[in-house]
Parts: sequence; structure tokens; C-alpha cells
Amino acid sequence: MLIMVAARTLSLGAQAPSPSVERNVVYGMFSGLALLMDVHRPARPNGIGIVAIVGTGFHAGTAYNSPPMKDHPAQLGIFVQPLVASGYTVFVINHRGMPIFRHPAALQDAERAVRFVRHNAARFGIAALRIGAVGASSGGYLAAMLGVRAGTGDAADPDEANRDEARVQAVVAFCPPTDLTGPFDEFGLSATAAYIGNARLPDPKSPEWRLYRDASPVNSVTADDAPVLLIHGDKDTTVPLEHSEKMEVALKAASVATKLVRVPGAGHRMAPNPENIDFTAEMIRWFDSHLRSR
Repeated sequence: MLIMVAARTLSLGAQAPSPSVERNVVYGMFSGLALLMDVHRPARPNGIGIVAIVGTGFHAGTAYNSPPMKDHPAQLGIFVQPLVASGYTVFVINHRGMPIFRHPAALQDAERAVRFVRHNAARFGIAALRIGAVGASSGGYLAAMLGVRAGTGDAADPDEANRDEARVQAVVAFCPPTDLTGPFDEFGLSATAAYIGNARLPDPKSPEWRLYRDASPVNSVTADDAPVLLIHGDKDTTVPLEHSEKMEVALKAASVATKLVRVPGAGHRMAPNPENIDFTAEMIRWFDSHLRSR
């Protein structure tokens, strides 16, 4: 009997670890509203954290029991699951969105998420100075902003997490709107205008035009930005490929490491295709190169 028990204990101890998810971690509060993230933990962590932001056209559900953006199944499959399988700890966030909240609410929440993760790096078993960001569409926009904005912390803030820097050390952005002045299709145009707080794109000669320019990642590029990988379908009409092309030009001009992966035949809603470019592998290689080798 003792031998049987010992053998069973040995068998259980030999089981391989498995990934896990810590759901609804509160990373901040806004006027009593909890900002939530899910922490996707890999079976064998590599000690690197990635903040992930799904694309929702800058919208968030307003009804009770609306599906949270952090539960978006298609996008979780495209960039969260492969990252977790490669050893990355991934923090998938909710953020404030339209129609209730306007710019810069979503950006403030994304920056708060990075600060929270960085401040609690030991708790999550990651390196505080090696954090990446990934996102698609509006989430790609926010991920790009996390790489190009200074994100300086407030040393006098009573919340210690807000004293930490919000800039990440590497970015992967799928089909991101990088220039909010366009071009877009009708949906992209209306979503962008509503995100800034207008009914439509203003006249380029109006004072409101400056809001669009100032909120555009392409206009925030400086030499100390994070390396940015851009992945964009060449048949995307909602956010045309031109957005990533503009961003690539701006980053190269500032001597920032960048790469644009054009996905032939892909529209705005890209999906892995065995006959096309393996953009999942491109994403993993980018983070491995710029985060794991630091």
C-alpha cells in the first residue's frame, strides 16, 4: 500500500504545468468604476509581460452584462494565446470607451494599466523594465501610443503606481489608425470622430483639427520611442495600409527600430491563414528580439 501511494504521488508530481487566467483584476478606478484586466499566465513563464488591448472601434458596451472587451474571442486567439504559449504573461484590459467616454479616457486607462503592471511586477513574476504592448485596430492605436508617448509618472502622486512610467519597451500593432485625420472608410471615419468628440471630421483649417493631429501616434514619434512592429492587411479599407506606411516612415526618420509586415489580400479583420504570411510568428519574434534579449 505504501508503495502504491508513493507511485501515485510521483505520477501527480510529474504532471506538466498548464496556463491559467486570473480574471477581473482591478488595475484602477474612475469615479467608482472599476477598470479590469485578465492576467493570462503561461505554463512556463519567461518573465516578460505584455499589455494587450483588443480593437472595438473605441466602443465599450453600456448595457448590464455587456460582454467585456477583454473577452473578445477572435482577438484573444490571434495575439493572446500565441504569446501565452510562448511564455509571455499577458494582461488583457478593459478601458473606458464610447459612447460614454471620449479621448483621452481610453489612453489614460491604457497608461494606467502599464503603470499598474510595472508597479506590481514582482507579484506577476515579470521584469518591470521589459513590458510590451500589443493590440489591433483601436487597440493597435492605443498600443502604438504606449510606445511613442513619454508616459512620465507623477512623483508626487499619492497612488504609488501612478509614479511609474507608462511607456512600454516594445510594440506590436495590428492595422492601427496612426493618423486620425485619415484616410478611413465611413465606419472608421465616424468612429474616429466620435472618439475625439465630434460628429464628423472637422475642416483642416479649424481649431478642432489640431485635436486629431495631437492624438495621432504618427505625430508623437521621437528618437527614444519603443521599437514598433506594424502588421497590416493590404486590402484594409476601414483603416487603410497608408496608416502603417506613414508610421513606418516617421519611425525610420527618427531612427526607431520598426518593421511593416504587409499581409497580402487581408482586410481589417485579419485571421491566421496557412497560405499567407505567418504574422503570429512575426509578433513572437519581435517581442523575443526586443524584450527577451534586453
